[in-house]
Amino acid sequence: MRLYRLLMALLLPVMVAHTLWQRLRGRMPAGALAAHLGIGGIKAAGPRLWLHGASNGELTSARWVLTRLMVDRPDLSVVVTCNSASAQEMVTGWAMPQVDVCFAPFDTVGCVRRFLAGWQPVALIVLESEFWPERMHQMAARGPVVLLGARLSAGSARNWARFAPLLMRRVLGQLHAVSAQDAESQARLEALGLKPAQVLPRLMLKSRLERPLPMPAPFEPPCVRERILLAASTHEGEDHMILSAFAQARAAGRFDFLIIAPRHPKRAPAIAALAQAQGLGVAMRSKGGDPGAGVPVYLADTLGEMPMWYEMAGSVFIGASLVDLGGHTPYEPALFGAALLHGPSTANFAEAYGALRAADAAIAVQDSADLTQVLVHITPEEITRLAKAAQAVLTPQEDEAQVLAALHAALPVARSV
Repeated sequence: MRLYRLLMALLLPVMVAHTLWQRLRGRMPAGALAAHLGIGGIKAAGPRLWLHGASNGELTSARWVLTRLMVDRPDLSVVVTCNSASAQEMVTGWAMPQVDVCFAPFDTVGCVRRFLAGWQPVALIVLESEFWPERMHQMAARGPVVLLGARLSAGSARNWARFAPLLMRRVLGQLHAVSAQDAESQARLEALGLKPAQVLPRLMLKSRLERPLPMPAPFEPPCVRERILLAASTHEGEDHMILSAFAQARAAGRFDFLIIAPRHPKRAPAIAALAQAQGLGVAMRSKGGDPGAGVPVYLADTLGEMPMWYEMAGSVFIGASLVDLGGHTPYEPALFGAALLHGPSTANFAEAYGALRAADAAIAVQDSADLTQVLVHITPEEITRLAKAAQAVLTPQEDEAQVLAALHAALPVARSV
């Protein structure tokens, strides 16, 4: 722990400089640096829970947990911390009573100490793969720390085992309880030091998303849903393959319209150039573009609007799966009744993709040529079948009662009225 603290202290000036630079570029809101330094805090009338998630996806997936806890415990206040401006805006937009949101403190002794002194949380819920030793160590001295929907990749597990096995063992030993999102993550955590007494039933948070109210689209769909393809959360190295396959499927009369929603919107100009190289007209959401006649590609280069694109598309190609990044969630597109297509890299949601494969409820492709063949030959009837099959397979199966009971047990006893 001493070596980790020294390293983080040395990195603190770099993190401060980076935050200031992001602020100058308009990518960080006012107050971001103060929050990162642990400065702030709003006094609560009752006990306060600290909930931390990295960004939009993690926090969206846990919103139902937060809602359940606050319904059962109306005396509870919550401070939500995150790592991105878009996540802070999203949680603020939830307008949930007694919920505050701010950037997470840097993982240094002083920043975490100031954060805890200001906000006074009595328990901490950490989502998915946010292993921050200083936060967990200091919080464990004040109250229970629960890791929910824990995810640990094979690569991350190897790195912890190789470079900081004692630190990871200490961090895991301080946790009150852990609910992993899949069997592989649980096994890796146990190999690194998690004890059986700490283990709760597995909980895939993203399987419990509720379909939000429809969002008004910026344009009328140019064709029926079955002829619209969405490439969701794509990464560098995937877009040119998707564009090539779509261009050939469009020439064959199967698809008319492609929406590309890059994981990182700043890549949009490069993707637009790839589309134009294919002879495809492009409109961009960030520039208010309208995909009129002769514009078959739309770049959804914004954040927080994915439900709008899921509503519009009958088929969804899931990004991070044609490159070696493990694949993004299949739960969200399935929730909206879309046929699922994905590449070979699916380690992030291995159990879910395995279930889809076993039920013939999604189409896996290996490369651009494979994707082209699928898009050229898929029929509206097959799109409908796949959509229904995916929804049936990805219906939540886990028993959440024990996990929620553990969260309630981690909180102080409610005061009698």
